[in-house]
Order: sequence, then C-alpha cells, then structure tokens
Amino acid sequence: MSGEHTGGSQNPTETVPGDPVRGRARGSAPAPLSILDLATVGAGYSPADALTATTELAAAAERWGFHRFWVAEHHGMPGVASSNPAVLLAHLGAHTRTLRLGSGGVMLPNHAPLTIAEQFGLLEALHPGRIDLGLGRAPGTDQATARALRRGLSDGADDFPQQLAELTHFLDGDFPDGHPYARLRAVPQSEARPPIWLLGSSGFSARLAGRLGLPFAFAHHFSAANTVPALDLYRSTFQPSAVLDEPYALIGVSAVAADREAEALRLARSAGLAMLRLRQGRPGLIPTPDEAEAHPYTEMEADFLASWLGNVVLGTPGQVADGLETLRKRVGADELMVTSHIHGHEARHRSYGLIAEAYGLTAAVDAGDAGDAGNVGGAVGAADPSPTEVPAR
Repeated sequence: MSGEHTGGSQNPTETVPGDPVRGRARGSAPAPLSILDLATVGAGYSPADALTATTELAAAAERWGFHRFWVAEHHGMPGVASSNPAVLLAHLGAHTRTLRLGSGGVMLPNHAPLTIAEQFGLLEALHPGRIDLGLGRAPGTDQATARALRRGLSDGADDFPQQLAELTHFLDGDFPDGHPYARLRAVPQSEARPPIWLLGSSGFSARLAGRLGLPFAFAHHFSAANTVPALDLYRSTFQPSAVLDEPYALIGVSAVAADREAEALRLARSAGLAMLRLRQGRPGLIPTPDEAEAHPYTEMEADFLASWLGNVVLGTPGQVADGLETLRKRVGADELMVTSHIHGHEARHRSYGLIAEAYGLTAAVDAGDAGDAGNVGGAVGAADPSPTEVPAR
C-alpha cells in the first residue's frame, strides 16, 4: 500500500480507508504532498504577522489539496514563532475543516509525557481524526534553553525510548497492573488517538520507528547526507505493528518556487543566510533577499551557503515538480513534506501555491467533493483565491 499512490478526485485530506497514516496522491503528484511550516518571522514582520500568515497558509493548503500541515517546536529562535505546537494547532484546527494537522515535531525530552498526552488528547477531542503527533528527541534549541525547559525532567534524549513508551501508555490508558502510573489517566481521552510519528535526522529514530512499526519522518531539509542511510535503516529494521503492516516514510524537503529560477534562488538565499547565522550561534529574523545578496560572505560561509542551497529544490513550478520527483525516486519516500522558510509571507504563500498548481492539486479538489473545505467563519476571506493569488495583507 505504501508504494501505491492514486490520483483522482478524492477529498483533499482523504487517507487510505481505515488508515490514519497513509495518504493518497492528488492531481498529477506521484505521492502525497504536505507542508511543514515554522511560522516564519522575517525582518520587518512581527510574530503576530507570522502567525496570521501561517493561519492563512493552512486554510490555503486545505483548499489546494495538500495532505497534512505540520508545525515545529523551536525555542530561542526569533525567526520561528511556533514555540508551542499544541497551542498553534488548536488555532489552525479552528480555521480549517479537513486538513490533517500535526507537530513536526514536539520535542519529547522538553516535556513530561503526561503533558503531551493531555495536550494531544485535547486536540483530538477538538478536531477528531485530523491530528498527528510527531515526536523528536532533539532539544529544538541551545543547551542553556533546553536546561531551562527541562527543569525537573530527565536529562534529555538518552531516555527517549522510555519517555515514548510512557507517552504511549498515557495515550492508550493501558499501563500494566503494578505500574506506578497504572491508576492515572490522561484526560481527555478519545476512542481514537492521534497516530505517533517519529522524527529524526540520523539513524537513532529511524531504527526505533522501524522496531516499533511506526511511521517515520526524516529531516532531509537539514540532514540530506543522512537521508538514504536513515530510510534504509528504517526499512531494514521495520516490524509490522497494529499501526502499520509495512514501512511508511516521509521526508521534509526545502522547496522554493517562483516564476523564474533566478527569483527562486534569490528567495532561497534569505533562508540560507538565516541557517548560516543559526549554525554560527546567532539566530535571528529571516533576512530579506536584498540583505542576503549584499552579505559579505567569507570563503567558508560561501561554501556553506552553496552546500545548503544544493539541497533546496528550487526554480520554476515545473523545475520544482521535476526536482521533487527525482528526489522521491532516489530516496524512496512515500510522502513529501515541503517547507519554504523564506522571507516574505507573500513570497512563501506564492511558492506553495505554485507547487500546488504544478501538480494540479487544486483541479483535483475542484473535481471532488471538497467544495466547502475552505475557510471557516470567514477566517481568511470569503472567496477562494487561486493557488498563486496572495491574500491582501
């Protein structure tokens, strides 16, 4: 099943019947397409602007036919406003109807497992059948901030398998008799619970996801050299479970589409400079394309930027679609989750819209039964703009 994707006129977020994990491709896309959003805060914008843009983007992603929309947990990064995925997902759920929403991810070592079980139990109760719980083991921040977040918790990633097991028992309400938490309940608890995904950028989570029979999401967008080894390890260690009978893996991919290849490269360089500064321990707002062009790069910095850009799928819509398919075939991913962490909400919105248009996602939605799957309560506007029409701001 994970290798067979069908286009056609399905609901934009329809999964394989009875399967909350595997999605179906839409339009001409050979695999399901999803979005990872970081509530990007660029120079000249505020966090409130960024969160409004993310809300608009989620509503547009639903209209366009993307399968799922995930937000990530990061701390101490001025250019990322999604520090608390559960809070943001509750808001996005109120502004969408059918789009799958999830964490990409929650950094489990930063939280008590019971807290996560309660938060995502509440999300499932609010938006039943639409929530994914993606879990990571990295801090999502610097070590000092991680220590401040984890006061009173374990030391971190080394206890991840134990924390995961505890979280799963809280979600399912099935601690064994005699366990210290056997009488505890995570409230609210629904009949169904959000599927757990393990996220990773190396082999640790790949192996654990395979051994537990869970879906796996790999961070190709910042660990491209490890993608093939990690996915191979996931598949080779996979054991069928109640969740999956065979492996299912998605990869996060940096992708930037524009009308011209040169403009896409110009936009991508703003994200590249932001990543360079993050690696140098100087996280900040996402710089403008003009700032990125004018930056006096050292030889080492220029090499870093060139290497980073080499893993971004960018260009015209057709070039991006071709590049994504080449990547999907090379690594064998079952689903692609694109992310455009670039400056400018209008440019970011248009990039995703052009990708949707390249695959005919919106045409597939229009041919199906999702005619009213757009805005809720006029949250983003009464009319459904085309994939490349940017909401007035």
